Amino acid sequence: MVEMHLLAVNADFRYDPIYALGVVTAFNKFMQGYRPERDRDSIFAALCRSVGGEASKYQQDAKHLEALVKSGAGLMDSLAAINSGGELSTILSGIANNPKFKYSRLFGIGLFTLLELTDPEAAKDEKLYEQICTALHLPTEKLQKDLELYRSNLEKLSQMQLAIEDALNADRKKREQRAREKEAIASPADENKEVGE
Repeated sequence: MVEMHLLAVNADFRYDPIYALGVVTAFNKFMQGYRPERDRDSIFAALCRSVGGEASKYQQDAKHLEALVKSGAGLMDSLAAINSGGELSTILSGIANNPKFKYSRLFGIGLFTLLELTDPEAAKDEKLYEQICTALHLPTEKLQKDLELYRSNLEKLSQMQLAIEDALNADRKKREQRAREKEAIASPADENKEVGE
């Protein structure tokens, strides 16, 4: 939210679908497992409204970009044909030709997501990010650091979710065990009552 706010008040920042994809992806990844799940939509809407945006626009732009890439408009192909007039090429061209383009971590996550959707193996290739940064005039080192931090945080989150799940399972087993023990203690008393009658 802080980064979104800082971008929203920056004179050089311009909203674009890749940034929207980064916002939606980051939110969905980091809110995975949030309870109650029904509150996620209202939280996302509040987040977008807090920076003067509309949740539906972010989500529609992100879905459209995902669909575009899944239909064959790969990130690297679109970069290679940056002035070809294709929809993704046009977006990329607007970024590459904007000398005041304001790079952000959320934009980087959007790029990563596009590459991951195109080719998950290629998304691990650091040299590919150098090519992307060169073509779009982005800070290579900054993008690589941001993506490293993002992947690291996702890994930590995944480990934390597993630890929470293990703890909940262990707690559930303890409660079930205590319930069985109480039941076992209560059962002989009930049998003795019946015998006494």
